[in-house]
Amino acid sequence: MAIKVYKRNTAARRNMSIVKPDQVSRSSSEKSLTVKMNYKAGRGGGKISVRHKGGRVKRLYRIVDFKQDKFDIPGTIAAIERDPNRSALIALIYYADGEKRYILATHGMKVGDEVVASANAPIKDGNRVQLRNIPTGSVISSLELTPGRGASMIRSAGSGASVMAVEEKYAHIKMPSGEVRLVSVDCYASIGQVSNFEHSAERIGKAGRARHKGKRPAVRGSAMNPVDHPHGGGEGKQGIGLKYPKTPWGRPALGVRTRRKGKASDRLIVQSRHKRKKR
Repeated sequence: MAIKVYKRNTAARRNMSIVKPDQVSRSSSEKSLTVKMNYKAGRGGGKISVRHKGGRVKRLYRIVDFKQDKFDIPGTIAAIERDPNRSALIALIYYADGEKRYILATHGMKVGDEVVASANAPIKDGNRVQLRNIPTGSVISSLELTPGRGASMIRSAGSGASVMAVEEKYAHIKMPSGEVRLVSVDCYASIGQVSNFEHSAERIGKAGRARHKGKRPAVRGSAMNPVDHPHGGGEGKQGIGLKYPKTPWGRPALGVRTRRKGKASDRLIVQSRHKRKKR
């Protein structure tokens, strides 16, 4: 994997770089596994419900198999591709029965490798195994939280969790955030770290690349009028004038915990990702 840094020909190029993963083997996608995407640009019923969205480049959605429920059927990696809808790379799998599917690629995966999803599959990068059979200390990704529902956690580029302990009913999983969580041993996870770990090192360099991704400009609240934002008003450069930042609708922002109190899954969290203050 290499990071290409552009020559400083213009102001925008001065700070621009892109990541060129070595794993990528082709640029085109499998037509049978792509569908058209309907993009609402952050609007519902014509009104803006999510700000700063709109005007992105058209793209097709790649149907990624997060369940990987073709158990005990080996598959061969036919191609590693970029996915414009996610930070991780995806792998095109040709199964022994002739079916094709996309899965999330793990670090080190390459064309020609063989992967399999099975409760007792070998502990090898790319294989999908039940938590009860994964050794302590292993790095995992694409984790299920509910058996049979498919991978819902640890799917972004470069992320990985570690198996701390496996007990009778639950496995102790240390998440990338530092949270230690109990997950049923009947759930499946992929062995290895998610691919494209250098994704975070990429620098977009200019506003135009953000617009291509569908990100519109964000105006500071302190630059607005009092009628438009709680931070607005004042002469010249003015602070927010409040104890803590707020949204345009007056709700606390920046650093406020949004997790609902008394959530059912609280009992499964052994250690919070928030560091407790020393007394």
